[in-house]
Amino acid sequence: MPFRLSVLSNRVSSAVARLYEDRFDLKLPEWRIMAIVGRNPNLTASQIVDISRMDKVAVSRAVKRLVEMGRLTATSDPDDARRQRLNLSEAGWEIYAQIVPLALGVEERLLADMDEAERAVVDRVITRLTEAAAKLD
Repeated sequence: MPFRLSVLSNRVSSAVARLYEDRFDLKLPEWRIMAIVGRNPNLTASQIVDISRMDKVAVSRAVKRLVEMGRLTATSDPDDARRQRLNLSEAGWEIYAQIVPLALGVEERLLADMDEAERAVVDRVITRLTEAAAKLD
């Protein structure tokens, strides 16, 4: 099952990545960070690593590039000046608003052959697997 979940994740991520890579000049880690920050503003890079389970170096590089591109803002954390709080910039929000519908379109195509009951089961199973996987750490 872990292998199958990995393959599924990679296929879905690749499908979404094809939609935004050329159009928005975003790599997969960059979009993941934008998606996380869009849903959870004011995070630190360490918090993004914890949420995403992405490699610390990959997050650092992607954050740096997003800040350089003007898609993320980084401000000093008032409690610890060594940390930076990350938020989508105005340009970042504009891109986010365009990509989310594209990603939801991929989701709709992925679930198109399922009825509402099956979709609800998939949602519950993914939630339970995510919770169980968190306990493995």
